[in-house]
Parts: sequence; structure tokens; C-alpha cells
Amino acid sequence: MQNSLDKISSLANIADSKKNLAKGVGSGDFSKVLENTISEVNHAQQTGDKAMADIATGEVKDLHQAAIAIDKAEISMKLMLEVRNKALSAYKEIARTQL
Repeated sequence: MQNSLDKISSLANIADSKKNLAKGVGSGDFSKVLENTISEVNHAQQTGDKAMADIATGEVKDLHQAAIAIDKAEISMKLMLEVRNKALSAYKEIARTQL
């Protein structure tokens, strides 16, 4: 029962963070949005690292949740790298533009 409540609470927190992210985008404060996103990716990486360590030491209680945490960390890192690549590509394109 407690695990279900934790999952519901976690989903509510994710929904709230997405609402706050949308508010940040609308206000034009790009640096705060970027900082929050990097913080979330870092948190996912730390959670994934802890899950891997728990699997390695045999302390894992729920293998499925550990696998999900690891996959979430991997996907969030890939997404962040793709966004970075697109931003660098856009910067290089703008830099090549002659005025």
C-alpha cells in the first residue's frame, strides 16, 4: 500500500514539475528552465547509479523498479545530449550567417 502511495506521490511531483517547466518557458527565463532540466537529469543519473549499485551488491528489493530507474537515467541522458547537439548545430548555423 505504501509503495502505491509513493508512486502516486511521485507522479504528482512529476506533473507539478512539468507545469512549472511550462510556466518557465512562457516567462522567457531560459536559464532557469535549463538549470531545472539539468538538475532533473542529474537526479535521474544518481538514482540510476544507486539502482545499479544495489543490483551489484544484492540489496535490490524490486528488480523491475531498479531496471526502470536505470532506463530512465539512460533515456534522459540521451535526450539531453540530443538537445545539446541541436543547440550547438543551431549556434554554428547562426555563426555562419553573414550579416
